[in-house]
Amino acid sequence: MNKQWQVGLVAVLILLGPTGAWAQRFNAREVEVEIINERGREFPQYPLRRSHKGSIYKAHLEAVRGEKYAVRVRNRSDQRIGVVIAVDGRNIISGERSDLRPDERMYVLEPYEQETYEGWRTGKNRVNRFYFTDAGDSYAGAWGDYSAMGVIAVAAFREVVYRQPQPQPWAEGRSDDRPRRGESSRPGAPPAAADAPRSLGAAPGTGYGEQEWSPSRRVEFEPEQRPFAQFFLKYAWRATLCRQGVIDCKRGSHPYPRNRFWDEDNDRYAPPPPRHDRHDREEWR
Repeated sequence: MNKQWQVGLVAVLILLGPTGAWAQRFNAREVEVEIINERGREFPQYPLRRSHKGSIYKAHLEAVRGEKYAVRVRNRSDQRIGVVIAVDGRNIISGERSDLRPDERMYVLEPYEQETYEGWRTGKNRVNRFYFTDAGDSYAGAWGDYSAMGVIAVAAFREVVYRQPQPQPWAEGRSDDRPRRGESSRPGAPPAAADAPRSLGAAPGTGYGEQEWSPSRRVEFEPEQRPFAQFFLKYAWRATLCRQGVIDCKRGSHPYPRNRFWDEDNDRYAPPPPRHDRHDREEWR
């Protein structure tokens, strides 16, 4: 089926192609967002439960260097929805800086439809694949934009429904051929990579990968002014997640099999009492 997307108030695009850890199912009654690899498996995700504020959901995601990924969105409602998707702060259809606004280009899903978005849209029938890489090698970094590096964001919008026909004088004389905001800007090949800020270190970003066939078409869609759900996935290398304490990397990290009868990790002694000099603890080791 076609992938649909929207530009501004009308014109939406529909993709024509085929449609780990705990899946991201905040507001699951209406929409689901998952990050999957080429085999359709989810990348490990670690939800920040304290971040559930109204319609906003946040989670950590474990990135795998060099691996391709896709954003899979499922519409569980009985109405069409529009989704603005931004990777590293860039709209994946237009390539422009994204603020997850309703006037940006967006994909549209029919009721109960599921779609998979695999890359930067570089034409009506093609995309360039997403893959995890260093921030300095990323698509956003090539434009010198590190403002939202390492974040996959999705904003879901309901469609405006008019109960009675209403005149729209502001739309009179508007032609489908008339240029619309952002319509001329497609995410073509990025410019020469700009140096990443030192503060990012070896942080990950999303690259501009190989080109693939991905047919699409425009449809009419008027989004509401506010999203009913927003998803933010902060992806990082496993070592970073371990250092931040997001995941427990001590277990299962031994280069050799564990001894079933002798677990050295549990070979502990009685600690000194609270507020006791740490020197005493070191002396008896």
